Amino acid sequence: MMDRRHALAGMVAMFGAGLFAPLARAAGVMPAAGVIDQGAPSLQLFTPDQRALMTALCERILPATDTPGAIEAGVPAYIEKLLADWSVAEDRDPIIAGLAEIDARSWQDYKIPATKASAAQHDALLTLAMNDQIPKGEAFFEAFRQMVIVGYYTSEIGITQEREYLPVPGEYNGAFPYSQVNKVYSA
Repeated sequence: MMDRRHALAGMVAMFGAGLFAPLARAAGVMPAAGVIDQGAPSLQLFTPDQRALMTALCERILPATDTPGAIEAGVPAYIEKLLADWSVAEDRDPIIAGLAEIDARSWQDYKIPATKASAAQHDALLTLAMNDQIPKGEAFFEAFRQMVIVGYYTSEIGITQEREYLPVPGEYNGAFPYSQVNKVYSA
């Protein structure tokens, strides 16, 4: 069975030099901020509204389809744990500021808090952040997207339901019919 730390180390290559610093620390590429346990975050970073918004945005980046989405994979808890225990203040700032800017833009555009926005409105707000059309939007979006993707694809759901884990060396079948390939395999 693959453990999350091993899967996380494999994700480092996907993002290369642009890897968000707490992800690199958690993967062992950079020195850790300290020794942590596997339980709850060491400090509470998000207000209830920020946590609700962060959760909703996670689901917009990796929604449930025929496989579970980011919420079912525990990505929001992963992000909070990562930021609390593997980041420093300057790593957290773009995320906290980005959530505040998205909420402010929701008030400006829709006259409602971002926590009450619809899925389509969340998509529009994330698109504005991605295109750097809100203050600090691009810094927020890139770091947030990385955390969601890594959190999902290193979770048990991401590894076993979205993908299939085949431990190396595995079986080689040079005549495997392509029409029978239904999942991407990770090792």
